[in-house]
Amino acid sequence: MIKEVRIPEISENVTSGKVVKVLVQEGDRVNIDEILIEFETEKALVEIPSTAKGKIVELPVKEGQELRVGDVIARVETEEEGEEREKPDRTETKADSRSKEPEAEPTSPDDSESRLASAQGRLDEQEAKSSELEKEPPSKEDRPPAPAAPSVRRFARELGIDIHQVHGSGPGGRITESDVKAFVKEGRGAGGQTTALGEIAEMALPDFARWGDIETVELPGVRRLTARSTALSWRLVPHVTQFDKSDITALETFLGKNGPSLKKKGVKLTVTAVLAKVCAASLLKFPRFNASIDMANNRMIFKKFVHIGIAVDTERGLLVPVIRNADKMSIRELATAIADLAERSRNKKIKPDEMEGGTFTISNQGAIGGIQFTPIVMWPQAAILGVSRSTVEPVYIDGQFHPRTMLPLALSYDHRIIDGADAARFLKWICECLEQPFNLHL
Repeated sequence: MIKEVRIPEISENVTSGKVVKVLVQEGDRVNIDEILIEFETEKALVEIPSTAKGKIVELPVKEGQELRVGDVIARVETEEEGEEREKPDRTETKADSRSKEPEAEPTSPDDSESRLASAQGRLDEQEAKSSELEKEPPSKEDRPPAPAAPSVRRFARELGIDIHQVHGSGPGGRITESDVKAFVKEGRGAGGQTTALGEIAEMALPDFARWGDIETVELPGVRRLTARSTALSWRLVPHVTQFDKSDITALETFLGKNGPSLKKKGVKLTVTAVLAKVCAASLLKFPRFNASIDMANNRMIFKKFVHIGIAVDTERGLLVPVIRNADKMSIRELATAIADLAERSRNKKIKPDEMEGGTFTISNQGAIGGIQFTPIVMWPQAAILGVSRSTVEPVYIDGQFHPRTMLPLALSYDHRIIDGADAARFLKWICECLEQPFNLHL
């Protein structure tokens, strides 16, 4: 028996990728769960295992090939082949037995003629309907409702999507809200053109070769994902950015005192780890920053969990792995988790599901430099914290100037959920916790 091995459902919103490495050849024998190819999606590098045991008789993939979820990567001749070859004999036996059955009684000529006339009438009617459909294809108004709930159809309308173009993954092809979101993130539209939400119809570029030499390269997977997600977020979220500075002089002293001892134990204590702890606590105190807005149903969704995304700069582009249940972790545990996720992100070992489900994001550019920047909220999250390089500045305290280490912070937020006063209080609370960590316990 020949079984097909296909690209499985990797994670939510991952629909395609590129074959990085083919680890088997035609004629090889494989076992279930044996790795066949390395497959790079827009989010991570994953290994695709075999779902069948036997001999590979066809391997229709090659390195560098673009594939979609559900595409065949191998055909495997399984051990059940011998059993299948016996089936024709059994079929013939059934055919022989059917031939021995008594023949039906002949019908009268009148019955035959009436049945033939009735069948011919139905055929003429079907042909007439078919010709009418060919002449006048149904307009959008005449199409039957798409197989989706009213809330899903309304959600698609608000996004400017023709729901009839969306492929349904539910029972009987029913279209879900997740299908609409996946359709948007794929960047597909009518006629296969890119009309995804958040993307403006691109005008044709001029011929730059008229003015000099050029080089054209394919947009890498991570960069494609970044382009789509940032455009989507910018289109959906009315952004406002709140700025502030935190005096982290005492925190720097704390890190300098405790960092070396933890480093010997394999833990790198960083400002990002402390920020993750402070932000996790602040999200519990200010739950609106841990929510999402559902405009399709005019409601807000408050999440009872705190999953913080940490932006990581890699050779492939920006990746945002997620620390789950960050509010339940110590600073030491957060430091270990951040280091592990960052390393695996840079080494292409991060899993797609480890970059999903974030409720808030921290983007720390302090190691690179810069005075301030305005980060883009990662929809459907409500806010993101941008961190720039700390500097020593003169601060006026008790009638005198003192050198203090000041950390610039930028909080971008969704103004549909959060007001300016809320953002000011949220960011002020973070600054105070960095200055006086004991505030976390009050």
